Amino acid sequence: MASTTQIPVPPATRVAPSSKPSKPGRGRGRARPNFLGGLGGWVWLAVIIVPIYYVVVTSLKNQAGFFTSNPLLPPTEPTLDNYKLVLENDFAMYFVNSLLVTVGSVVPALLVSFMAAYAIVRGKSRFLGWTNKLFLLGLAIPLHATIIPIYWMITKAHLYDTLLALILPSIAFAIPISVLILSNFMRDVPNELFESMRLDGCSDWAMMWRLALPMTRPAVVTVGIYNALGVWNGFLFPLILTQSPSTRVLPLSLWTFQGEFSVNIPAVLASVVLATLPLLVIYVVARRQLISGLTAGFSK
Repeated sequence: MASTTQIPVPPATRVAPSSKPSKPGRGRGRARPNFLGGLGGWVWLAVIIVPIYYVVVTSLKNQAGFFTSNPLLPPTEPTLDNYKLVLENDFAMYFVNSLLVTVGSVVPALLVSFMAAYAIVRGKSRFLGWTNKLFLLGLAIPLHATIIPIYWMITKAHLYDTLLALILPSIAFAIPISVLILSNFMRDVPNELFESMRLDGCSDWAMMWRLALPMTRPAVVTVGIYNALGVWNGFLFPLILTQSPSTRVLPLSLWTFQGEFSVNIPAVLASVVLATLPLLVIYVVARRQLISGLTAGFSK
């Protein structure tokens, strides 16, 4: 009979019974409340809310009650006479001038900056690299250092005391920061999307408006609101480059309520409230796009 060889079978490994997870000790594995951070948040909220509350409350007081009552207490007899006074002193004209200057500055700056950012990111020529460096150089030039050359150029171009004198410098100073932000956002768009559209026969112009613009819409909205805030609240250019009341914008309209020996502070604050309402409406409408544009890239 032939002998059969037995293959040794390795002994079965014993699987240790799963042990129950040990309970974390006191204070371990448990989120501790950050009382210091919460206190700092409430303090910062008070720092922001108290001035806003003071502006709104004071705008509802008359000029005599402003000097005699507690500045932080609401008025005993609130009045809307300050708002009526502001509206009767050509507030609508100042508002329209500010709106024209803001829209005329932000829209061209966004168009030029978006197309420049697309060319810088998608282009490969050396000229575009130097152009990007030129835009970055514009960030290092402060606005106040250029006010004399700008005043000279505006007067030589016979644009002094016009709204165009406010629009052109605002566009120039809004482009560098807009190009920097939009180009950084556009670099995050996957290159495969551009290549697939190129294989489908799309041109660079079509890819810029059909792909790059929808993908960078939060950045475009954020840059637009940021530039609009700067132009809407701008004071130096209107002060230097305009003179007549017909070209006066809202920041300069506060001078209307300044007398020779006193200032109508409730009326000034009422005009501040009215001038802030458009910005508040823009924030409510574009809140989601603005927050997504500000927080993009923090999760990387």
